[in-house]
Formats: sequence, C-alpha cells, structure tokens
Amino acid sequence: MGQQKIPYTKTNQFSDLICDFLDQKEILRPFYHRFPELAAFKSQIQDKSQNFSLEQRVVLTQQLEEQNKTLNLSAKSQANIQALKQKTTFTVTTGHQLNLFTGPLYFLYKIIDVINLCQELAIHYPEYNFVPIYWMASEDHDFEEINHFRFFDKSFAWDTDHGGPVGRLSTENLSDLSEALKNEWSGHVHGDQLLDWFQAAYAQESLAQATRVLANNLFGEEGLVVVDGDDPVLKKAFLPVALKELNQQACAHSINASTAALTQLGYHKQVHPREINLFYCEDTARGRVIADGQGFVVEGSLKRFTAEELQHDLEAHPERISPNALLRPVYQELILPNLAYVGGAGELAYWLQLKKCFDDLSLVFPMLVLRTSVLLVPEKAQKKLEKINASAANLFASAHDLSSFLIEKITEIPIDFSPQRKMLQEQFSVLYALAAQTDASFVGAVSAQEQKQINGLNHLEKRLMKAQKRKHKDQLERLMALRAELFPGGHLQERTQNMSQWYYVYGTDIVTLLKSEIKPLEFQFHILTI
Repeated sequence: MGQQKIPYTKTNQFSDLICDFLDQKEILRPFYHRFPELAAFKSQIQDKSQNFSLEQRVVLTQQLEEQNKTLNLSAKSQANIQALKQKTTFTVTTGHQLNLFTGPLYFLYKIIDVINLCQELAIHYPEYNFVPIYWMASEDHDFEEINHFRFFDKSFAWDTDHGGPVGRLSTENLSDLSEALKNEWSGHVHGDQLLDWFQAAYAQESLAQATRVLANNLFGEEGLVVVDGDDPVLKKAFLPVALKELNQQACAHSINASTAALTQLGYHKQVHPREINLFYCEDTARGRVIADGQGFVVEGSLKRFTAEELQHDLEAHPERISPNALLRPVYQELILPNLAYVGGAGELAYWLQLKKCFDDLSLVFPMLVLRTSVLLVPEKAQKKLEKINASAANLFASAHDLSSFLIEKITEIPIDFSPQRKMLQEQFSVLYALAAQTDASFVGAVSAQEQKQINGLNHLEKRLMKAQKRKHKDQLERLMALRAELFPGGHLQERTQNMSQWYYVYGTDIVTLLKSEIKPLEFQFHILTI
C-alpha cells in the first residue's frame, strides 16, 4: 500500500471560498467561530457545555433509544447513546442524503472522519466522551439524486413514485432491484456480504429505516450513532425557531446579510436563502411555506393558514415542520451537544452563510471540518503510472497541462525556450539603450520588433511541443486512459463510484485501509494505492 497527500489547493477541485477557509484568511474570520484544530476543542467544549442542558440530553437519549429500539446495536453504540446523558459527552456530526446503498464513495469518508476524529479527541481530552453521529437527511425531497448507484460500469436505479421527504418512502417495491443485484453478486466471496447488507437494509419499511440499518451494519462496531431528525419529539425543540422564522423571517434576514457580505468579497453563494426557509410536511407530501400577506400557503397544495392556525397546527404536530438546507444546521445544533460538523466543500460553503444566524439565536456555532477526500488507486494502475514516469497526483492537472508535463518528463529535447527569451531580452536591452539616445519613435520600433521575435519563439515552442506529442502519442494515450479510469467522466472518483465496487474486490480490507489512513484534521487530499 502506498500513500501520497496533496493540499486541496493543488487539486483544482475546490472553490476559492474553501481554499481561503483552509488557509485561515482573515477576511473569512467573521463567518465562523473557531478553526478546527485539536487545541481549539477545549474552548468549544466549554461553550457548548454552557449552551446545552441536562434536560436536552435526557430528551435526546430517550429519542435515540426509541429510534434504534428495533436495531441490533453494538455494545459500543449502546454505550454511546447512554453516555449522551452525561454533561461530559459531546458529539461530532456528519450528515448525508439517503442515497440508495450509500451512494457516492464519500459516504464512507464522511463517517470515517467523524469516527476517527472522536477517537483522536478522546486521546487528547480523556476526561470527556465523544460520540460519532451520522445525521440522516431524511427530509430531503430530491429523489432523483439518491435513487441510484454504480457498480463498475453498471447503474442500478430504484424506479418508484416519489414525493415529499425521502426518508418516509416505502421500500416495498425494491424486489426487482434486489433480484438484479442477486444475479450480480451472489456466489462471490465478497458479493455475498454486499447482498446480505442490501437485503437486510431494504427489508425495512422505509428508506430512513433501511439507511439506518445499513449504516449500523457498516460502522456499528465503531460506535456510530444514527440520528433521524424527522422526529416529532426532537422537533419540539426547533419549533420556537420555526415560529420566529414564520413570523419575523429573522433567520432569513441574518442569512441574507451574511450571504451579501460573502458575495461582496467575491465568493459565490452556495444556497439561495428564501424569505421563509421552511417546508410543511404531511404524510408523503412536502411543500415550501410561503407568506402571502394574509397568512401562509403551502406550495404545490391547496393548504392555507392564518398565522394563528399554522402555529396551533405545528404545536399539535411538530413533525409537520421541516427546515430547508439552510436551517437544518440550526435544528441539528439545537438538539445535539455538538462540537464540530464534518462536511463536503459545498456543505461548508452554506454553513459559512449561517454564523450570524447562530449568533442571533444565541446558539454555539460548531467548528467546520472539511471532510477528507480520497483517490483510491489500484496497484495495477499505480504500476502503469510508474512506467510512464508519472504519479496519481499529476492526474489532477488539466488534460493540456498533464500532456505537457509528460512530454517534458520523457523527451530528450528541451522544449522550454525561456533561455532563448532571456537572451533575446538581453540583446534588445542594448538596442533600447541606443534608442534612448536617438529618437522616441525608434524606441517604439525596437519594442515592436522585440515583441515580434518573442511571439516567434513562443510559436516555435508550441510547434515543438505538438511535434513531441505526436512522437509520444502512445504514452500520452496510456496516461489519458489512466486519468479517465481514476477520474470517471472527468469527475472525482469519490463522487461517482460506489463502495460496492471496491468492497467486491477487496472486502473488509478497503474499510480497514480507509480507517487507518484518513486523518480528518490534516486537510490533505489522500491518494491511497491498494
């Protein structure tokens, strides 16, 4: 096994906002509370201790017991749930959509990040307990984003009627897909395990229950605790914030102010805040709440409420209120003794829009941890890279830069004409000195001639590069084929491939490798040869 790490800023895959955040640029300091460093967790613990009561802990523990009562929890996960009653216990959280059979590879990376970070914190702060949390995004409604996964070159999709919170979707019509996977995996040394996991998970009644079972089967022994925010008891804590949002649009104003400040600094906003950042859910229907001057309407339905009617409705049925992507973090931090949130670049971008909202609500803003990104390189691919004198890190370059890099590595002919340009400039400096003693028009003529000759050198340099690319066409094609293999469709591997592809080949070794190599606070892109 080989390992290489490169800074995120060198990958050409992350926005200026995230790169500047990682570099701790001063202009971004107003948009977060603390940068995630081990030493900073002590102050974060103190802040959260003063902002989270024992009563909140009791309610949280009771609901986690209720949510997990039918699950065969590991002793470690059970102990973690009970530990949440104690004022010395805190959480580190990540969230993810309820993708079919985990979806993209980074599902694994997120959860391993929170597990490893909790273990690292336990070493540095042994007087406290740290619980890894996976928050299921069970109230999302983007079914098309979650209803499929890839296994090598095949796509497996779930075709069903949908609408409303995806966590409430029934799994009863997944038998055809299960049969297709049985034909694909059954009888293989690791395929049988994948099939067992799939069938055990999707034998549950809902997608949320299925995802909970799957996450527990994968990471239960590590003490992972799964939280479903679509819970009427837990939502009671969020109700005062929701009513304030409905009647005053307080959070919307705060988020808009932060978003405007970020855009003025030149950053792109990740999520567009609404006037009201809430949905109304009933059974399997979910619609945005809109103020119309006389009360509230639910988008896509005939429902209409006065302010008093909607308040009474939600007090009786708190499960009907649902925060959107911008207010979901507020809800999460209200009900968890949370210290840090582990998320992808897109997630952290919208978290950075929320600091003022948290301040206005007197809520502690968690430390933001960019999840670890990983490129898995099969040993066979690594050997091919070595044969053409390249590394996986080189593959992050554009196709043009990558081909130029290879040619410069393998050609015996110097292609860089910088020495010739320097010599030319030195010669023209003498001409400029002569021109200065004669006529101003002569200076212009010298400048024009210099530029003409430099352009000629640049043109020759490009012609030579093209000639060398033709000469080494076979090696270039092999390099580009490797790039296509490791960056499917030109995208990061972690965003397109599913964990089943890797587990099928390597079994538990792939999880063991990731668990041993991912270091959540290093903020480096991990390249792992397996």
